Amino acid sequence: MAQNPAYPVGLRLAGRRVVVLGGGQVAQRRLPALIAAGADIHLVSPSATPSVEAMADAGELTWHRRRYVEGDLTDAWYALIATSDPQANTRASAEGEAHRVWCVRSDDADAATAWTPATGHSAGVTVAVLTTDARDRDPRRTAAIRDAIVEGLHDGTLVAPQHRTRTPGVSLVGGGPGDPDLITVRGRRLLAEADVVIADRLGPRDLLAELPSHVEVIDAAKIPYGRFMAQEAINNALIEHAKQGKAVVRLKGGDPYVFGRGMEELQALAEAGIPCTVVPGISSSISVPGAAGIPVTHRGVAHEFTVVSGHVAPDDDRSLVDWASLAKLTGTLVILMGVDKIGKIAEALVAHGKPADTPVALVQEGTTAAQRRVDATLATVAERVRAEDVKPPAVIVIGPVVAVGPQPNATRA
Repeated sequence: MAQNPAYPVGLRLAGRRVVVLGGGQVAQRRLPALIAAGADIHLVSPSATPSVEAMADAGELTWHRRRYVEGDLTDAWYALIATSDPQANTRASAEGEAHRVWCVRSDDADAATAWTPATGHSAGVTVAVLTTDARDRDPRRTAAIRDAIVEGLHDGTLVAPQHRTRTPGVSLVGGGPGDPDLITVRGRRLLAEADVVIADRLGPRDLLAELPSHVEVIDAAKIPYGRFMAQEAINNALIEHAKQGKAVVRLKGGDPYVFGRGMEELQALAEAGIPCTVVPGISSSISVPGAAGIPVTHRGVAHEFTVVSGHVAPDDDRSLVDWASLAKLTGTLVILMGVDKIGKIAEALVAHGKPADTPVALVQEGTTAAQRRVDATLATVAERVRAEDVKPPAVIVIGPVVAVGPQPNATRA
């Protein structure tokens, strides 16, 4: 006898308690949507992936670093149960049933009281697709229907595209600066066709929630001065999965070739005889300043802009940057990965002749809902970063263009 179909409903979780049990891949994929919904998220897990840890460090959720205990679902409106312990999942599910908390279970859809649909977004519309029977759930089919509707909404036809045959190999996809709408059409298409996605922390994480459950997501997050996946391990993962005949997407933030080590990965794949497609992305070096109202060039103000990696301090022997020459330029200087080194960078520029009152803007989490801008000068920027607790990822813009346009939501020195 067939089950009754699920009743579809949109949950309004802003400010309401949501409990997530388990900090693994399932949580990594589902948390961004819960964060975007404004939920008061409590993660219960003794460990977490680097990306989930980064969400906790950024204050987007509260992390209780322990295993589930009875009572964790008290006062919750919704729960995602996704631990690796089936017994704990069963006990949590029973608690949810007793307290009338809607629970999704990653390990047993039949035992769940709620299912997560395949979702997509277009022009202010959320598309959610559910199967009618937990025993007949086909994530590929629901994802394909979802994709057809979203693509139809994009072009105004609502006509499902013909099925695309996936191509084994690797695609290095630049995901853009963070806003999921800023990935290229080709990048989004390849992501939809992937069997495996190896994702950076700075890639557009909201897109991971749109992937069907059969897609394996590998966390290659590189948190500054924290946990990271070594580049060699990333290269090996790309090669291993591609040799299994899978369609692999290496999802990067920004553009693969702008401080993204894209060429290193391409060279490793070439040596292994693995075909690779490179999909350029919108670089944060230009898009993030633009999103904050800063043009990197402007007529009569700046005829050039230079993009520099700031992950190595000017006084470090490993530095390849000619800071003395940069100080003499009259155009715009854009620094990536330089938040913790900005004090030494500012000192070096001033020491080599850059005026101390040169405007500086730091744009944190650019193009995302968490974007904020902090303004300073070379003389004050080190203190401003400390006072405003500016954290990576942030793009730093130095030069007269900082003061050209309106400065909404800017915190000034």
